[in-house]
Amino acid sequence: MSEHVRVERNGGILAITLNRPERRNAITVAMYAALADAIESASDDSETRVITIRGEGQDFAAGNDLADFLEAAPRNDEIPVWRLLRGLAECEVPIVAAVHGNCVGIGTTMLLHCDLVIADDTARFSMPFVDLGLVPEAASSMLFPRLAGRRVAARYLLLAESFGAVEAAAIGLVSHRAATGQLEAKLQEVVSKLLAKPPEALRQTQRLLRHGARDEILERMKLESSLFTERLASDEVKQAINAFFEKRKAEASRSN
Repeated sequence: MSEHVRVERNGGILAITLNRPERRNAITVAMYAALADAIESASDDSETRVITIRGEGQDFAAGNDLADFLEAAPRNDEIPVWRLLRGLAECEVPIVAAVHGNCVGIGTTMLLHCDLVIADDTARFSMPFVDLGLVPEAASSMLFPRLAGRRVAARYLLLAESFGAVEAAAIGLVSHRAATGQLEAKLQEVVSKLLAKPPEALRQTQRLLRHGARDEILERMKLESSLFTERLASDEVKQAINAFFEKRKAEASRSN
């Protein structure tokens, strides 16, 4: 278990907190492993009725810790990041995310697999995969166009534009909004409503909401992960990530 992922169980709630505020909750390989372990364990635990995911500090998640991620670049389906994504897609327990501040890369795409998403007015979403020479993951190349429409998805995936809580709610990425400072109270309100429901009916309804889509989602994740792995070895990615660390704009390249 990573020290940067806090997992707490209480009263049917599995509460997961990204706890690396000094790095804006940039996710390391060890954090992915801890997150995957927590999600997988919840699916097999009949006592767990709701999963919550939130971030400590000023941001929900600043995406991958790029230096750590490159050092342990994904090469097969057992790499923790892919385990987490599969776990989210296959989870049979309602998942509620409470987000604030920056939600970068997987900080946004993981929300596509949550059943309810609460965002406060500070939330800012972005998916800068192309800017880093990469391709989307978490089946976002399929799920996001279905949610937002192809043209809107192109703005946020091809142009990598960021967007706020108002836009996120309008396209359906966010189910509930909270005023700044009221995120935790709204999370507790939503969770309390879920816990008041008949538990087996809740699980079966969540299962029905996902029925028929899982195989398609996993197949798209497999395609994305294959391309993502190829991209990691490309000159474009090396140039883009070097530019990121040097805080300069990457030079466009026509070939790898």
